[in-house]
Amino acid sequence: MTFQIQAVTIYGKQPGQMRTVPFKPGALNIITGDSRRGKSALLTIIDYCLASSDYPVKAGKVRDYVGTYAVTLTKPGQQLFVARRAPEGKAAVSSVFCILTQAPGTPPPDADEIQFTTPQDTAKDILSSFCGIDSTVRVPAVGKNTLIAPSIRHALFFCFQAQNEVANSNVLFHSQGEEWRPNTIRGVIPYFLGAVDREQALLQNKLRNLRKELADHQALLNASTELTAASGQARALLTEAVEAGLVPAQPGERTADDILRILRTAMEYTGPAESPDDDDPLAELHTHRNELRRLFARTRAETADLKQALAENSDFTDQATEQRARLASLTLLNQDADTNRDRCPVCDSIVTSANETITGILRDLAYLDGDLQAIRTDTPAIRRLIAEHEHRLQELRSDLARNQAEINEFTAALRRTGREADELRRGAIVQGRISLYLDTAAQHAAAPRAQDRREALREQIARLEEQLSDSTQDDRLTSFLSLINQQIRKKARALDLEFSDSPIRLDVNRLTVIADTVGGPVHLKNMGSAENALGYHVSTMLSLHEWFAEHHGPVPRTLILDQPSQVYFPEEATGEEELQSSDRQHLLKLFETLQATLEELDGAMQIIVVEHADLSDPAFSQHVTERWRRSNDSALVPSSWMSPGGD
Repeated sequence: MTFQIQAVTIYGKQPGQMRTVPFKPGALNIITGDSRRGKSALLTIIDYCLASSDYPVKAGKVRDYVGTYAVTLTKPGQQLFVARRAPEGKAAVSSVFCILTQAPGTPPPDADEIQFTTPQDTAKDILSSFCGIDSTVRVPAVGKNTLIAPSIRHALFFCFQAQNEVANSNVLFHSQGEEWRPNTIRGVIPYFLGAVDREQALLQNKLRNLRKELADHQALLNASTELTAASGQARALLTEAVEAGLVPAQPGERTADDILRILRTAMEYTGPAESPDDDDPLAELHTHRNELRRLFARTRAETADLKQALAENSDFTDQATEQRARLASLTLLNQDADTNRDRCPVCDSIVTSANETITGILRDLAYLDGDLQAIRTDTPAIRRLIAEHEHRLQELRSDLARNQAEINEFTAALRRTGREADELRRGAIVQGRISLYLDTAAQHAAAPRAQDRREALREQIARLEEQLSDSTQDDRLTSFLSLINQQIRKKARALDLEFSDSPIRLDVNRLTVIADTVGGPVHLKNMGSAENALGYHVSTMLSLHEWFAEHHGPVPRTLILDQPSQVYFPEEATGEEELQSSDRQHLLKLFETLQATLEELDGAMQIIVVEHADLSDPAFSQHVTERWRRSNDSALVPSSWMSPGGD
């Protein structure tokens, strides 16, 4: 079961300032008024209180005089009060909420009773749960190799039609015009329509991860075979080392290990032997370089081991967290730990094994908590060690670079003074190439040995593909959309829209409405007038909400429309004298269609419309709940708040 909106409350920046705008659940609520009276701010306030990541309230009187925003959410037998401060100082948003569970009908609390203690992420989870969204479901994102956890933020795509959206022929859903949003909308539509089977979604996610693991494993194996100890490069370097006099001639066939050993010996060559009394700076530099290289290889191997341990910790934490969430969810049932463990938490009947079951669940939960605590304690230490090792590697790289520069400078000086023979110079060049090769070989040797698991992964993938071969999700989605399309066409006919005689379909890939005419498909953007765009927006949103209500879709049972009459007359017009007869009739048809849908759903949906228009026809006037006009000095923000010392 999901919720509707009981009220919007604002608290002024001065003590005692509080204003509540009530709404009727299950009914059409029209707020009409002049421009700049705060009507459009209602949608943005609701959006902000429902865990928006930004501050959508526009600059003006509302921002200037309101310090806290709140909404009261209601569903059968439950009520939730959600408050959020306006951003303070240079902050973009306020990151803490006040969320209170109230008895139905409880009025909003006074400002001094509100305590902001709930972090934004937690608030979003609470609101998503109150909306009926399953926290364990993950759906694939469209166009990205990621998964989406549906939340209240995604449900609002189907609840809001802002002033620049309600008659926009280029977008159909709320915030569709923002970057990355279209793919997100495409990804979550099947879930909210009920086409996603939870177990099937888990299998699809597992298949997706296995395919990625196979690709990564293949890349790792390819990398490990690109450089072998007895590769052509190693043999060529051995030949050069012999020709440069770094090592004696090596007759016969050599194994991979033999070649690596001989190349390491070549790196130790420092030139013709000299008397013990002679000081040889070049030999010292080469000795120091060999020591640096050994330290570098050892540190890199230790870093690889630490990263492997961190990855294993992360995998365990993910799995354990999921299992803990499943067990912890069972403790949400209102069960007294001492007196009611022998009763069923659902029907309250006596169950003799309940105590043992609950005790077992709590014991398993405690074990998982202990394991997770141990992992969380170890993980920061591992990360710290990785950072220290990577810092050490950087220092060693710098030391190797300085060492090489010193060797280069010293050999250059020898060339200038004629003290270096051609053989020594050539040997130094060959040693440089051997050093690079050995460093690369050490990197591969230090990495964890990759076992070839390709066949096992392919078998797992094949089994999952076979399980999913008879997937019905796409079929269900197609079937559901077909039924929704019938309702869209029915409402389009009631509104007398162009193309309503042709089959109409909601295209969830293009995120638009399409009319299939004998001349070919006609997209919403090509349907002509703004009146058509408005009509198809309203027809689509109403049809979707009918589906949500009838099939228990976890979407708030609220549709907010911001000034649908804008396509018929200027914003400043307040009465029907501005309307042509046909325009007036079309506008009234719109409100009659809204009311007809609400009557069919019998209280299961609520519609809020903010308008400039104020028509006398009962189809409009009987649903007006607020009139915010300059003539009656009424607005969202009371004028008394704006006077010095006003309350």
